Amino acid sequence: MNDLNILLKKLIRTATGRTRYAMSIIGLSVALLLILAAVQIQVNYNELLQGKQNRDSVANFLVVNKILTDQNIGKAVLSEEEINDIKAQPFTEAIGVLQTSRFKASIQSSSDVFPFYTDIAFESVPDAFLDINPKEWNWNENSGYVPIIVPGMFLDIYNFQFSFSQGLPQLTREVVKMIFFNINVYGADGTTRVFKGKVVGFSDRVSSLLIPQSFMNHANQLYGKNIGSAPSRIIIRTKDPGHPELISYLKQKQLTTDQDKTRFSKYRQIVEMVVNITGVTGLLMFLFAMLIFTLFIQLTISSCKEEIKLLLTLGASPSQLRSFLIRQFFPSNIWIVLCSLLIISLVQYGFALFLQQQSAFISYFISPITMGISFFILLIIYILNRRNINTSIRNY
Repeated sequence: MNDLNILLKKLIRTATGRTRYAMSIIGLSVALLLILAAVQIQVNYNELLQGKQNRDSVANFLVVNKILTDQNIGKAVLSEEEINDIKAQPFTEAIGVLQTSRFKASIQSSSDVFPFYTDIAFESVPDAFLDINPKEWNWNENSGYVPIIVPGMFLDIYNFQFSFSQGLPQLTREVVKMIFFNINVYGADGTTRVFKGKVVGFSDRVSSLLIPQSFMNHANQLYGKNIGSAPSRIIIRTKDPGHPELISYLKQKQLTTDQDKTRFSKYRQIVEMVVNITGVTGLLMFLFAMLIFTLFIQLTISSCKEEIKLLLTLGASPSQLRSFLIRQFFPSNIWIVLCSLLIISLVQYGFALFLQQQSAFISYFISPITMGISFFILLIIYILNRRNINTSIRNY
C-alpha cells in the first residue's frame, strides 16, 4: 500500500498544474470568505435589531395616529376595526390605547413664590407602556394628590428657553417633583373642581402630560363632554421600528408616527441589499471556484491516465485510487474552511469590541449558523470531489 501511495504521489505531482491549483484554492478561499461573511453580517444585524441588550426602551414604542387631512379634520380617530388590524400585524408585539381627557383643565401654582398658570390637557396610557414606574403612580378618591408624568423635553424647554425669556429660575427634576400645584377641572355644567397635583416622574417615551387611568376615567365620567370615546392615538410596542413592512403599513393606512424612530428603515434596506449582494457574489464565486477545482481534478487525473490504467492492470483496486485521490485533494479544502472561520472570528471579535464602545452589542464569537453553513459547504465540496474522482476513475 505504501509503495502504491508513493508511486501515485509521484504521478500526481508530475501532473499537477500549480497555476490551476493555486487559482482554484484562491477562488475557493475568497468565495467562502464572502459567503460566510454575508451570513455573519446578517446574524449580527438581526442581533443589533432584536437583541435584548440592544433593544431601545424608547425607540421600540411608537405613538401612532392618523395623518390629519382636509377630509378627516374633526374625525381623525381610530376605530376598533383599525386597532384590531394593527394588533394583528406581525410587527406588533403589544398595543395600548392613549385615552384623552374630554374635560377642560388648567394647572396653576399654589404659591406666590413661583407663580404660573396654563390651560392643559391630559392623556393616560396603560401602565405596561410607561418607561418609568414611580411608586406614587396610583390614584383613588381618597388620594391626597393627582400624580402626573411629564415629558422630559418639557423641562428642557422650560430650563433652556422659557426660564431665560421670563427671568425665572431653572429647575432640576428633583426640585420639580417637590412642587405641589392645583389642577382645575371644569365641568360641562360650569362647575370647577380643584385637585392637588404633583409631578412624580419624567417620560422620554410619550410626549404628553400623563395621569393615572383611574383618575382619567373618574374625571371623564364626572366632568367630560359627551363627544365620543374613540381614541385618536395608540401606542404600539414593536421589535423593529425601522422594519420596512411597518413603514409600508403606516403609509398605506394613512397613519403617522415619530419619523425619527423610523428613519432606520432606509438604512436597513441598504444594509440588506449589501448583504444580499455579498452573498450572491460569494455564491457565484463559490460555483466558479468549484468548477475550476473540478476541472483541475479531472485534468490532473487525465494527464496521468496511462499510468493509472497500468496500475489498474497490475492489480491496484479503484477503491485504493479513490482513497488516495481524496486524501490528495480534499484536506486543502478543510484548511480553507478553517482559515476562513479564523479570519471571520478575528473580524467578529474586533467588530464586537468596536460596537461595544458605541453602546451596541453583538456576540464576540461567530454564530453557530455561520459554523453550520461552513461545515455544510465542506460536505458539499467533499461530495463533489468524491463524485468527480469516481467519474474519472470509472472512465478508465
